[in-house]
Amino acid sequence: MGLIKIFSGDEILAVTLKDKLEAADVNVVIRNNNQSNVLPSVSADKPVELFIQETDFHKANPVIEAFRMSI
Repeated sequence: MGLIKIFSGDEILAVTLKDKLEAADVNVVIRNNNQSNVLPSVSADKPVELFIQETDFHKANPVIEAFRMSI
């Protein structure tokens, strides 16, 4: 059992989904590969990724689907 990626995209959407999942008692790992805070001259917009444990997918799926329908 491991982590599965459930979202890849804009940081604002990622944080919104993360908050909704955490409200449903699902632990979320967020990976933000943007280096703009460290290297301001680098302006590469890489997507933010969200991961959850495979065992939490049954709890997370209804939240994810509702989020996808709302965007």
